[in-house]
Amino acid sequence: MTYKEPYIIAEIGCNHKGDMKIAKELINMAKIFGNANAVKFQKRHNRELLTEEQYNAPHPNPINAYGNTYGAHREFLEFDVDQHRELKAYCEEVGITYSTSVWETTSAKEISSIQPDFIKIPSACNNNFEMLGWLCDNYQGELHISTGMTTKDEIDSLVDFFEERGRNQDLVVYNCTSGYPVPFEDICLLDILKLKEKYQNRVKSIGFSGHHLGIAVDVAAYTLGAHIIERHFTLDRTWKGTDHAASLEPMGLRKLCRDLRATHKALNYKQKDILDIEEVQREKLKYKK
Repeated sequence: MTYKEPYIIAEIGCNHKGDMKIAKELINMAKIFGNANAVKFQKRHNRELLTEEQYNAPHPNPINAYGNTYGAHREFLEFDVDQHRELKAYCEEVGITYSTSVWETTSAKEISSIQPDFIKIPSACNNNFEMLGWLCDNYQGELHISTGMTTKDEIDSLVDFFEERGRNQDLVVYNCTSGYPVPFEDICLLDILKLKEKYQNRVKSIGFSGHHLGIAVDVAAYTLGAHIIERHFTLDRTWKGTDHAASLEPMGLRKLCRDLRATHKALNYKQKDILDIEEVQREKLKYKK
């Protein structure tokens, strides 16, 4: 079995707290200190995504709210397309790949206009076939899709949908459990093997999007065959917001990237019975009859 090099995505999401300065600091830390391959933000058109009732309702967890209503909270955390264009340019300057999750068709159209290398579809809207169809027809980059809160039949339908449109070789399917944070027993890593068995010859890649604590699970996910690893990323896990607690801080991201790349180097077979590094030890230590 040949393992692809790990590809690590630091998901900034909305952990920038609506502040472009913090967003750029996160990009810098993900690249220069963490050594990640990509960063990922989020784009929502809240009036399209939410009903009027949802928009005007109070935040379900007021301690994490950035506005008096859920809609105001979401708008406070939202960057417009020009700000995303600025973030993409900054990523190119720093030398890290920019991407964004899109939550509905308007956001899909806006983000596709700035031509990122890939666009992510969150678990919450992987059944928005209007948006998926528009992306298949109009966006030429990779499409990454998480499968949290999704039945196996629904995953089958997703892959079929992309095959019918001739876009399955641009599709990356992520194993994912939707929760913040997810307890270890609910991560269900062995589902990666099921995704590989069913889809590895039908899609471009299998990924893993984790919302758990620590980094050991990500190494296991990579070893099972998910070479794209996505983790939420923040500067401070104690900041206000629902994602921070399930995010990695800079040192955690750095260790994750280090451990995944070390694991990649180690996943091989001996090329000969006695390796060069063993020859001296064999001469010195091996029992001689």
